[in-house]
Amino acid sequence: MKNILAEIVAHKEKEVADRMARRGVDELERSPMFSRDALSLRSFLKQPHRTGIIAEFKRKSPSKGIINDTANVQDVTAAYARNGASGLSVLTDQQFFGGSMDDLQQARAVNNIPILRKDFVIGEYQIVEAKAIGADVILLIAECLTKEEIKHLAAFAHNLGLEVLLEVHSGDQLDKITPHTHLIGINNRDLKTFQVDIHRSMELLKQIPAEYSKVAESGMDDPATIVTLKQAGFDGFLIGEHFMKAADPGNAFELFTRSLKEKLGQS
Repeated sequence: MKNILAEIVAHKEKEVADRMARRGVDELERSPMFSRDALSLRSFLKQPHRTGIIAEFKRKSPSKGIINDTANVQDVTAAYARNGASGLSVLTDQQFFGGSMDDLQQARAVNNIPILRKDFVIGEYQIVEAKAIGADVILLIAECLTKEEIKHLAAFAHNLGLEVLLEVHSGDQLDKITPHTHLIGINNRDLKTFQVDIHRSMELLKQIPAEYSKVAESGMDDPATIVTLKQAGFDGFLIGEHFMKAADPGNAFELFTRSLKEKLGQS
């Protein structure tokens, strides 16, 4: 199978260059949202009345094609927040995931919980963009960045008041953890093949230093899996496709969290 990640990053370099030519950093820094104090996803994941779920709004993916192209971003994300999501993840990649920065701004307008800008960050400009559109957290993907790039970009984000979720999917990538990667996400989906292996999270968890918040990503479609991962030591659970493939993602999330609370003995 072709390396989907390499294709995405190559396109991203052209896309970001085009945006930089149209809108300078100075203009981004004048955006009303740029001066806003970001919310802490790490703190929200620890709030006992929340689920630990980072609920995602995603229209399509390279592996599945169209997932849901009719859902309203404000309706869905507001339902996620209302039913106990600890945070939101909003895809802003248009070419491969059908998202946009407007989607994140729409979600920000109706929600007061942390929002992760889910995209393929390759440089400082996208981090400034994230701050300007109201994001609280950025994603850095270990698979497509060097340790030095991650160290630099994480520090840059931290200095803007944003938190950083570093996504890894193999043990050798744990060497790329730096002081400003506040959360470590273990992606059960191999970004080269997009195949899912839920056991990946359990294998890598024990190798991550205790001071970092741990987030399991992809392939969690059963509340019982969340219970197992939570008991193992995970703080957060990034889930999107399972909810978005439903006709009513907000309702799907509500039913999922109700079942999760029952299994945790919280209802």
